[in-house]
Amino acid sequence: QVQLVESGGGLVQPGGSLRLSCRASVSFFSSYAMGWYRQAPGKQRELVSGITSGGTTNYADSVKGRFTISRDNAKKTVFLQMNSLKPEDTAVYYCNKKELSGSVWNWGQGTQVTVSS
Repeated sequence: QVQLVESGGGLVQPGGSLRLSCRASVSFFSSYAMGWYRQAPGKQRELVSGITSGGTTNYADSVKGRFTISRDNAKKTVFLQMNSLKPEDTAVYYCNKKELSGSVWNWGQGTQVTVSS
């Protein structure tokens, strides 16, 4: 049973920054592509950013240039640095593996990000 523990969310003003962390209790973490997802109230969960096992990154257009995903395989942790935050970034953020099949592990509790003045 894989456990995903997200942290680092909070309340921040527009233009502010947050750094999210997600630790995965899984063997061979380095072999998995990982992603950060978010779900805003009343909306479907969406993929925000992904990072392959080799470190190649990709981003949704809505966050490109503002968010940076990274990983520390030794710590089995994936990060999301979020800068220039906007109110529309408000959501619960989750991490999970990222596979073409869409297969995911059980979701963690997520971390709430609220961008408001």
